[in-house]
Amino acid sequence: MNYILFDESIVRTNLLPLAFMRPVADIRVGILTIREKWEKYLGVKTSSLTDGYLSQKFPIIKEDNNILINGSVCPDAAMVKAIENLQHDQTLAYDDTIIAIRVTAKDLDAPGESSSEGIEEVELKKAPLKISHTWDIFSKNDLALREDFSLITKGRKSQPLSDTNHVFGAKNIFIEKGARVECAILNATDGPIYIGADANVMEGAMLRGPVAVCEGTQIKMGAKIYGASTFGPECRIGGEVNNSVFFGYGNKAHDGFVGHSVISEWCNLGADTNTSNLKNTYDEIRVWSYGKMTFVNTHLQFCGLIMGDHSKSSIDSMFNTGSVVGINANIFGSGFSRNFIPSFSWGSTASHSVYDLNKAIEVAAAVYKRRNKVFDETEENLLRSVHNLTLGNRRM
Repeated sequence: MNYILFDESIVRTNLLPLAFMRPVADIRVGILTIREKWEKYLGVKTSSLTDGYLSQKFPIIKEDNNILINGSVCPDAAMVKAIENLQHDQTLAYDDTIIAIRVTAKDLDAPGESSSEGIEEVELKKAPLKISHTWDIFSKNDLALREDFSLITKGRKSQPLSDTNHVFGAKNIFIEKGARVECAILNATDGPIYIGADANVMEGAMLRGPVAVCEGTQIKMGAKIYGASTFGPECRIGGEVNNSVFFGYGNKAHDGFVGHSVISEWCNLGADTNTSNLKNTYDEIRVWSYGKMTFVNTHLQFCGLIMGDHSKSSIDSMFNTGSVVGINANIFGSGFSRNFIPSFSWGSTASHSVYDLNKAIEVAAAVYKRRNKVFDETEENLLRSVHNLTLGNRRM
């Protein structure tokens, strides 16, 4: 069977700017991305049905028999079993949400000719873990991290921890091969702690679970990490972090507070960058919506920063509650930045200009090289596409 993860249109829009550079299924929540969860459960590779400009990097693979799966839904064993049992023209759904549908290659090639008539709906009994808004990523990260921890560690034995560490709840700690953890405090009594392969938790770091430190990530000396937090591959993390998700390849190597936030890939937060995650009035927090082109209520009391790929802040930057930063923005200057900063913006708290696209591409290539990655033509084309897509935001 061929499995294709599709983007639900309204959800994709709700997840901007985080979905500008990837299909929804490649968003990280818990330890794994949604795609990685599905592939681990299914035991096969998947492809994507997403926006056309992403298809060069994320091409769709079609076969005679295909199952389309909603890329915003996180799997569990019962859901996977129900999907594997789907027959042609059967749909798995929960309330108004389509979870999966079995189709032929012909259906995919001519979607406008298909009809809902004759399609049998199978109802999922349990509500799925679904990521529908940007703030769902940190607010549902606790549950997702616990489920991923069980999935990844089932039937496996953790590498031993050095006796230089102070450990609480050792049974809830899993260390992958090649990870280094010395002179740290690990408290997993309230939730699991996962340390990925070749990760490095340095001296004096304090981790309170649930926390995921993914492959190759460094937790700097004296860092204070509260759950539920996730640091994707090859991050550099220092200072204080609370209930936040870093997708990967991000830098927050110095002091400063980040709370109830989502930081996408290839971002750099300068020394003493701080995010406010709670209003002095304790009111519910509003954030910018790309779909509605205005600020919408999260109905959350805690919400910090949503930052798109390749964006950067200078030393001593301050972000107000519910701030949204687009792709490849550079922010500097004293005082609080605007609550919405469009993609490819360059400037201080006083004013912004447009960040030159060619310079942005040059910098991105240099950043990739530092992590032994190649910024190729595909990556460049992707940035150019997003630059064009976000032109209207910069004219506001």
